[in-house]
Amino acid sequence: MAGATGAMESGSGSGAAATGDGVFDVAHIGEVKTWLRGAFEAVGKEVPEFEYTPSTVAHLHSLATLSQHRTHAANVIATDLRQQAAEYRSQAARLREILECIGLSQENLSQSGVMAAQTLANVAHLLDVKDTETSSAIVAMTELSLKKIDVEEKRTKVQKESKLLLDNTRKAIARLTYLKRALAQLEEEVAIREGPMMQWQTNLKMMASKERQYLQQLANYKSLLRRLGYTPEISHGVLMAMVEHRHELERKTKPILDTLRSYQDLPPDKALAELAIKDKQREYEAAEKYLEDALHSALHTLQE
Repeated sequence: MAGATGAMESGSGSGAAATGDGVFDVAHIGEVKTWLRGAFEAVGKEVPEFEYTPSTVAHLHSLATLSQHRTHAANVIATDLRQQAAEYRSQAARLREILECIGLSQENLSQSGVMAAQTLANVAHLLDVKDTETSSAIVAMTELSLKKIDVEEKRTKVQKESKLLLDNTRKAIARLTYLKRALAQLEEEVAIREGPMMQWQTNLKMMASKERQYLQQLANYKSLLRRLGYTPEISHGVLMAMVEHRHELERKTKPILDTLRSYQDLPPDKALAELAIKDKQREYEAAEKYLEDALHSALHTLQE
């Protein structure tokens, strides 16, 4: 507080405003103190002690200014409302005096009359009628009827939308029920088909293994056939034709073989036997050559 007081005294000598340089404005400090004193005295308390700094003074001065503006506005409104209340009380007294003069005071009215007057006042308040003219009541009733028609149209529109939403909700609930039922059925089918599916997967793995085995065997057989000189032209029909041709050649060479076997009974003359054997060997070699030529000729013809 002593530092703040010294700063205020130094500020009063310069008369400078509160700035970012840390200089106090004496006028602002006085306004802040006055505002704080009035605010705390209004609630019966004393102003607490605190240190006055340029930032706090500036903040409190802005709050004080805003509070004063709002207080002034509230006072203006309160004064206007008090004036209106006085006018309403004066008008009520005048109307009460008029009613008493014509014998229509509240004390002279029956219970039903009081209720009717109260009802009339409620209707006037509802219609927001400012005077007792019939035209004002008609205009107010017309506006109320228009508002009623507008509200009924909006209510009809909302009812249609609500009905549509209700129908859509019912359809959605039905669809959801169907989907739940379908999901439960699918889950049951999955549980039933899970066993066969596992068996199919096992069989599929076995079939894949067998397929690899058979492909390897096929590759081995093809390699073996290539080593043996097999060509795609040698089919079953070709082999059967060659077998028949071989049988024909065996049939033709059989007499020669029988003749050679008969030479086993030749006389012991060695020279004649050797000569006969050589002749038969030449005939046998010629027959074998003929057989080979015939086979090669048949293969060449079939390949063409």
